[in-house]
Amino acid sequence: MKFNIKNTIGITAFLVSQAMAAQFYVGVQSGIGNIQSDVKGTSPGYELGGALKAGYVYSLTNHIGIGTGIEFSQYKQDVFLSNSSATLSNFEVDPATSAFEYRITTSNYKERQTLHAIQIPLFVQYKTNINKGIDFNFRAGAKYFLPVKYKIEATATSVNGTAYYPDVNLTIDDLPEYGFGSQSNYSATGEYQTKAIVMSMFELGFTFDMGAKNALYAAMFLENGYGSILDQDKEESYIGYNPTSVTDRKANGLYSTNKNAKIRPVAFGVTLAWNFM
Repeated sequence: MKFNIKNTIGITAFLVSQAMAAQFYVGVQSGIGNIQSDVKGTSPGYELGGALKAGYVYSLTNHIGIGTGIEFSQYKQDVFLSNSSATLSNFEVDPATSAFEYRITTSNYKERQTLHAIQIPLFVQYKTNINKGIDFNFRAGAKYFLPVKYKIEATATSVNGTAYYPDVNLTIDDLPEYGFGSQSNYSATGEYQTKAIVMSMFELGFTFDMGAKNALYAAMFLENGYGSILDQDKEESYIGYNPTSVTDRKANGLYSTNKNAKIRPVAFGVTLAWNFM
């Protein structure tokens, strides 16, 4: 990752020094944004995502250019349990330092996820004129994807947390003052810890001249993340254990159940931009 960042900054600095010969652009990007997961037992929904973009393309020849810029993107989706009545468990330690298996069962659990990120693209552009005032464009490259905040809003009709002590074969399911029992109308917010990754990017589209120094750019795009944006060092219950009450349970999120979960953004859709000199 350090190698990628170093080279991205170096090339970007070179392009900035050549900015006077560049074609600038501002635009928007919209389409299906999906935060893909390999966590078993979860089912994500799919919604529209978007980004605001600004940057420029420095022409090396009449057909080839190198581009960079900055983008602010947003992904939103709902995540559910594939089996709504499933019981998930992990090991916890109670106030008396005794280890137990913490079992959580929920009804109508839903996790609203919102991911905001900064993206720095670095790409090669090929363009060729196909008609008067119309150019064909193809862009391919990579993006440095830096999550800014990955927020979760968890809700459930009911939450039931029980404890199983394997050493004494004891199950506790109704001791609210020690955090074991049921809660209705659960609602809590949380946040995943994240790290930066690299994404591939491809765009295929057209530029339409709107004047001597202005043009409209329209394209289809595809982006795919590599690696995982989550930065977790332990596994936790998706609804946390509160040792003093069955209320105020922390929303750790479904992806916290697997510290090695691979969570990566994938998006495709349409880019619209205004090019100017």
